[in-house]
Parts: sequence; C-alpha cells; structure tokens
Amino acid sequence: MKPVCVLGNGQLGRMLRQAGEPLGISVYPIGLDAEPEAVPYQQSVITAEIERWPQTALTKELERHSNFVNRDIFPLLADRLPQKQLLDELNLATAPWMPLTSPDQWPDIYAQLGDFIIVKRRVGGYDGRGQWRIHPGEENQLPAEIYGECIVEQGIPFSGEVSLIGARDNNGNCVFYPLTHNLHQDGILRMSVALPTPSPTLQQSAQQMLEAILNKLNYVGVMAMECFILGNKLLINELAPRVHNSGHWTQNGASISQFELHLRAILNLPMPTPEVSQTSVMVNLIGTEVHPQWLSLPLVHLHWYEKEVRPARKVGHLNITHNDTQSLQNTLNQLSPLLDEAYQYPIKWALEKLS
Repeated sequence: MKPVCVLGNGQLGRMLRQAGEPLGISVYPIGLDAEPEAVPYQQSVITAEIERWPQTALTKELERHSNFVNRDIFPLLADRLPQKQLLDELNLATAPWMPLTSPDQWPDIYAQLGDFIIVKRRVGGYDGRGQWRIHPGEENQLPAEIYGECIVEQGIPFSGEVSLIGARDNNGNCVFYPLTHNLHQDGILRMSVALPTPSPTLQQSAQQMLEAILNKLNYVGVMAMECFILGNKLLINELAPRVHNSGHWTQNGASISQFELHLRAILNLPMPTPEVSQTSVMVNLIGTEVHPQWLSLPLVHLHWYEKEVRPARKVGHLNITHNDTQSLQNTLNQLSPLLDEAYQYPIKWALEKLS
C-alpha cells in the first residue's frame, strides 16, 4: 500500500500514524518547515491534520502534488465565509449570519440578527480564540482590524451540542458514527459522550446533512460536522475537513477508529460502517500533568501526546468504554478526585448523559 504523508505533525498526525501501523501503512506526519527533499512525498498519498497552513518550501511543493487529497477543499472550509455560503447553497440549517465588513453595519446586524451576536474570525479562530460574544453597546470593545476579517452569527439558545463524524470514499460511499454529545468550556471541548443508539431523528438528519456536504465537495476521507440541538432539529455550527477531537472515542469504542477510517478512505481500501456496540466517554486533558493513578481504573485508556503542558493546551485524552452504563458511571465517580476542579462539572454532565 502507498505511504501517507500528513501535513502537520501534531497529535492528529501522530494518531493517524498509530492507526496505520497494524495495517502496514507507513504514515509520515510532517512539520510545516521540513525541507521538501527530506520528505517521501513523491510516491505518497498526501493528507492534512490542519485546515490552513503558512506558505513554506514544503507546503508550496505539496500544494502542486496531484496526490494531495482534498487539496482544494481545505481553503474553502478553513474560511468561515465560504463555509457558510456552502451551507446556504445546499439549503442546510445554520445560524443566521452576515459578513462583518464595517462598524456602520451594527444597527442593521441587530435589526436582522437580534441582540445577542457571536463574532467569529473568518480564519484562524478556534478553541474559543478569535471569537467574541456581543450585545448592543459592546461592539466598541472589538479590535478595529477585525472588520473585513469576520462574520457575525445570531446567538443560538441551544439545548446541547453534538458532532457527527463521517467519511466518504472515492466511489461516493459514505459511512457514519453515532452522534457524539459534546461539552465545551471556554470554547474548548472538555468532554464527549457517544451512545451506540442515538436519537433516530437527529442521527438521520445529521447524516443527510453531512452526506450532502461530502457529495457536493466530492470529498474523500473523514469530516466532522458540529451542530447545535434546537428542539428536535439541528443547526450546523462548523465543519472540519479532517479527523476531529470529538471522534477520539472511536479509538476504543468502535471496531474501526476515525483515524483508520480516514486512511482507508484516502487509500481506496474497503470502508465498512464501523460497529459501535458500547457507550463511550472521552475526557479531554487540557493543561494538566499526566497522572499515573488514572491507570488504576481498568476501563480507562490513556492517550498522552507527549507535549509540553501549558494552560489551555490539549495534552491528551482518556477514553472510557463499556456496555454497562453503571460501570461507566462508577468509573467516572472514581476518576473525579483524580482530576482538578475544572473537570467536576463536565463529569457531572457526563453522568447525566449516561443516566
């Protein structure tokens, strides 16, 4: 099988490499500043763990490569303006929005979108950065340079957040995992819960929306779609053209992980629907030191990224999977004192999802 070069050498590239090993697929996560002659890209299939990248000698070389899967889709989805325009073109539900180009727009913005506005940078804003929550009178707090670089959205009073991880192959076949329930704090994913039998209505709706996007783009590989729950309907929040944080539970909770599924899709290997028969909980480890006592709990799978620990930095995750809900609840209760205060509400939230 062809080797795979991953543009970006963070934790997603690392986990793609790990997923390739049992299949005999050589996966090379590559730093953006690597010298092109040091990278075995000529005979490789090329993918990416990031949506946007600076212009370097390597990225200029790879952008010309015919085996760079989804090469022309990354810039489209990395910019929230064309991403939103795509959703509108497909008539898919998303929060009402407008481009933000001038301070003179604010009266019209409030008239059309209401008194609670989310301002988002078109590119580069993620994990809570590059986003502002604005009410009338607060717009003067925004940096002057954001005009022309942002969109505004109506603030949505959602009851929950979910994501759908799906994949499409070269023949247009699509497969999906069950919906994942997510809890964010300060814009960063803190906890996920995936049930093997999600709401049929929401699951079907999400699959139809993501399949329409995948087919419209002729996309190959794994894509994540984040949504707000509003009553019995979903509004699409954002798309990520790659393996995704909220799909990490699939490493231990599905017969095929999202990382293996992505490799199968881009290498044109068989891509059956992954079997999911157990409930899974994923705890995102953010700015916290590794704690060996986590491993005293038999259901806990530790995935540590070997990164320097810094505030607000994702440094690992814990997967907890079992077919007995009570066993999962017991494990979360035992895990609680081994995590700091920031995790106590997320654990309570997860226990409620499991009840």
